[in-house]
Amino acid sequence: MLDGHVLVLNRSWVAVHITPVRRAMNLLYLGLARAVHPTDFSLYDFDAWCGFSMSTDGGSYVQTPTMRIRVPEVILLRVFNGFVRHEVRFSRHSIFERDRNTCQYCGKRFPRTQLTVDHIIPQSRGGGHTWDNLVLACLSCNVGKADRTPDEAGMPLLKRPARPGWLPHFCSRVPDGQLAVWQKFVDTTHWHLTLHE
Repeated sequence: MLDGHVLVLNRSWVAVHITPVRRAMNLLYLGLARAVHPTDFSLYDFDAWCGFSMSTDGGSYVQTPTMRIRVPEVILLRVFNGFVRHEVRFSRHSIFERDRNTCQYCGKRFPRTQLTVDHIIPQSRGGGHTWDNLVLACLSCNVGKADRTPDEAGMPLLKRPARPGWLPHFCSRVPDGQLAVWQKFVDTTHWHLTLHE
């Protein structure tokens, strides 16, 4: 539970980071952040949050020797009001993360050693190194496709490749189950996220 994720807002209620539960609880305990109520957006310091935790059911909890404390889904920093800007880095590793070690032609998952990065439009025909032209392919599918396009090879792609479904200025994937709560604080049009992945 302590390795879960919490959305971090700056003093202006702008999402700036995703942090592990352990770190969020430390910030709350030290008075550097306040927990945000998931429905009415009221703010709680550590003691008030502990009281709220004892009076409610639902959500996830951390058990201490003397009490259980609800894990906040969102915290608001008390001092920091800046921004942390990151770009999704275009790399071989990012292609593997985006495609989840799955061949985009046959749909099977493989160890990374049995996958290649394939150019949909071959380099010999002007295909570039871009998010929308690179996909993972198993060795068999890569050999079968050869120097052809998917249409020419009769090998349709499972899905159209695009920039990964990560929060652009967090460089991390939205954890399952967090979208409903976090979208109140982050404009989902900027997430480039496929909800059914």
